[in-house]
Amino acid sequence: MSEKPLTTGLSLWGQRLLAAILLGGQVMVHLLAGKIHRRNTLEQMAAVGPESLLIALLTSTFIGMVFTIQVSREFINFGASSAVGGVLAISLTREMAPVLTAVILAGRVGSAFAAELGTMRVTEQIDALYMLKTDPIDYLVIPRVIACCLMLPILTVLSLLTGMIGGMIIANTLYSIPQKVFIDSARNFLSVWDLCGAPIKAVFFGALIAIIGSSWGLTTTGGAKGVGQSTTAAVVTSLLAIFISNFFLSWIMFQGLGSALGQGMGG
Repeated sequence: MSEKPLTTGLSLWGQRLLAAILLGGQVMVHLLAGKIHRRNTLEQMAAVGPESLLIALLTSTFIGMVFTIQVSREFINFGASSAVGGVLAISLTREMAPVLTAVILAGRVGSAFAAELGTMRVTEQIDALYMLKTDPIDYLVIPRVIACCLMLPILTVLSLLTGMIGGMIIANTLYSIPQKVFIDSARNFLSVWDLCGAPIKAVFFGALIAIIGSSWGLTTTGGAKGVGQSTTAAVVTSLLAIFISNFFLSWIMFQGLGSALGQGMGG
């Protein structure tokens, strides 16, 4: 008896995931056709970017501080305190800044997309758009995709900067690592590709968040209860998509033998 609801739930989730993949294809086709609703796009950019800025910066600042505490304790014992800034810079740039900022956006923005579009679906507002000969993809989905793809890289870069500042403050005040040593270490460790990798990941994550949130909203059924279930499922699916895609992106972008530590210590 307990296996049947589980199987049904997985089947429904698979169907909605397939719908999200198809929606992603439709978004690409519509974007190539230049179908962009500018006013809605600007509204969504304001909702995604400025309204998410404070929580993203606070999170990255404290992550940078905690990471510096953990790393500094060990590196000082090995006489490698000059590498603390570089290790933090590599970690934030390659992984923590894009992934954590995407997680914040998935919880805050992806859930809002699913709830808003889900409410429109169950109240038949989506059907009204079709009656008005307005494509919901052009009017609702594409502005959200563009907003996330544009604003998430900006939030990621700002999170990277604040995380480095937080780490530098802790390194200087608690472990007496000079700011110049910290900054020089970060500069020696980082490469141009590292700095490009974070925004590239952020663009990809932004598209996933917007498409999954919008798709789960557009496929909502069952009234208010269905809206709540879609919102939760959209966030969980977005997080899974972020973590899984991050593995493949990291493998593609940073596979092979790394040389950042050797270059940084040598610099």
